[in-house]
Amino acid sequence: MEAVIAVFALLFVLFLGLGAYATVKAVGAAKRGVDRGITQARRTVEDHTLRAKSFAQPGAAGELAQLRLKLRTSLRATQEALHAAVAEDASLKESVGLFERLSAHGHELDDELKRLESEPDRAALTERLPGLRERTERITHSADSLRWAARDRARRFAEDDLDTLSAQIDLESGALRHWTGPEPQSGSAQQSASARQPGSPPWPEAPPADAGTAGQTWPDSAQPGPAREPARPAITPPGPRLTHPWQKKPRPESTT
Repeated sequence: MEAVIAVFALLFVLFLGLGAYATVKAVGAAKRGVDRGITQARRTVEDHTLRAKSFAQPGAAGELAQLRLKLRTSLRATQEALHAAVAEDASLKESVGLFERLSAHGHELDDELKRLESEPDRAALTERLPGLRERTERITHSADSLRWAARDRARRFAEDDLDTLSAQIDLESGALRHWTGPEPQSGSAQQSASARQPGSPPWPEAPPADAGTAGQTWPDSAQPGPAREPARPAITPPGPRLTHPWQKKPRPESTT
């Protein structure tokens, strides 16, 4: 009795622990989902704000907003492309590592551009704009190069796989169409071949000639013979004419 109680107590504790673990995992997953949603919403709001500033604010402030928007768009697109491609191609892990290093420079530049948006000295800001523009171009060019290289690699693999598949399909189609074989013999030829005796010549023997006609190869026209009736032509009377349902019926001739 004590053993049964101990087993039930152990099962109860086990189920309780599993329930607590599942609850913690569910709460963590929900929290991560909420955090991703909040981050996505904040990112969308910031992008729309930068786009509005780039059109509304003239001068250095508007150019700073354009640089930030260009930088964020390029890095985000490259990150999504690499993370989607590395799941199918493990050789892109090194490219992902390089992008992480590039992304660190991008975050540093984005923070600097964000701080300069509230800079009151517009003259000093105008002097620093060429350097900021060059850094932005270098980072976005590297990010775009990684993204397009990953896409070209995936497209090349798809084309190679398609070429191999097309060659295999052509080979299989040719094998399926190869139905030509030796033609079967007709029934009369098989019967004549089976009726031959072993050792007999492959051609039929001629019937023995009569003693009276042994030296004659064709009948002489001068010798009289039995009268023969002239052959009648094998002409059958014409039957009823076939008519088709789409043909019109002949109209009777008028008697008037």
